[in-house]
Amino acid sequence: MDAHEELVLRLAQKRSIALGLSSSGYAELLLAVREDPSSFMDDKGDEALLLVQKALERYDASLQDDDLLDDDAYLQTRQRRMARMRQDCAAALAVDPQCTDARLLDAIAQDLDVDPYLELLLDILDDSPEPSWSDGGAADAWDDVFARPRLRVRAAIVRALFDSARYRKADEWAQGLLRDAPSDFLGARHTSALALARLEDEEGFEALDARLGRRGDSWSALSRVILLYKLGRLGAARRALLGYSRLSEGAAYALLRPVLKETYMPDRPCAQPYSYEEASLAVHEADPVIVDVPDLPAWAEAIPEIEGAARDYARKTGYDW
Repeated sequence: MDAHEELVLRLAQKRSIALGLSSSGYAELLLAVREDPSSFMDDKGDEALLLVQKALERYDASLQDDDLLDDDAYLQTRQRRMARMRQDCAAALAVDPQCTDARLLDAIAQDLDVDPYLELLLDILDDSPEPSWSDGGAADAWDDVFARPRLRVRAAIVRALFDSARYRKADEWAQGLLRDAPSDFLGARHTSALALARLEDEEGFEALDARLGRRGDSWSALSRVILLYKLGRLGAARRALLGYSRLSEGAAYALLRPVLKETYMPDRPCAQPYSYEEASLAVHEADPVIVDVPDLPAWAEAIPEIEGAARDYARKTGYDW
C-alpha cells in the first residue's frame, strides 16, 4: 500500500471535484498537492490516512534488521512491531473511526487465528461505508482511489479464506475481485490459481490462465505444478516444474528451501517479476496446499535438474543448502 500516493490522489480528486476543474487544471492541482499535501487536508479522513502512512513507514523501517536476529529476538521484535502498529491504528481511528485502512491494519496486527481473523475482516467489510467522493462509475474499481480500502479488505478476505482451507470460497471471492478490478493490483489471480490447483479444478485453472492472457508468473507456474502433481500426471508435472524453475531466478531454491515471510501489512509486497523474491512469495502463499501434498517437495528435489538449479543458486548467492 502506497499510503502517501493514495493520500495525494484523494486530496487532488476531492479538490478538483469541488472546484470543477478541467483535466489540465487537475494536472496542475496534482503537482501542487504533491508539493505540499498538508495544505490541502480538510477533513478527518485525510488526517487519519496521514497517520496510516506514518504507521506503515514506521513498520517498514522496523523490518530492516530482522535478518540479523536470532529466533527469540525476532519474536520479541515482532511482538513489539505489532503492538506499535495497533497503537498507531488506534490513533488513526480516534481521528476517524471509519478509516477502513486503519481497521484492516489493526486486524492484521492482532495476529489472530485464521477463523476469528476472517470473521473480523467480514465485519470490517460490512461496516465500511462507500465514501461520498467515490466515483462509482469507474470501469476498474482500482482506478477509484476511494474504493481501494474496501478492495484491500476483500483481498485480505481472499487470503484468509485460502489459509483456512476454504478453497472454493477463496476462488469465488478472488474471481469477484477480478471482475470489479481487472487490473488486479492486489493479486487476487494468484490466490485463485493456487486454490484451483488445490481443488484439482483443471478446467477452472485453464479458464483463469486464458482470461489473464497466459502471462506467466511464479504463482501460476507453481500452481500448474501442484495441479498436475495432484492429478497424478507426473510427466506433465515434471515438465511444468522445469518450466517453473526456468521462469524465475532461484525458483527451484525457493521451493526446496522455503523461507519465513513477514505478515503482509496490508498487501502482498512488491517483487520484481521473475525474481527470487517473487518465487519465494509464491511458495510462501502455497504453503497450505504444499502441506496437503507432503511428497511434492521430495519428488521435486529428486529431479536432478531441480536439485542442481537450487544448489547452483545457493552457491551463487551464499545461501544455506
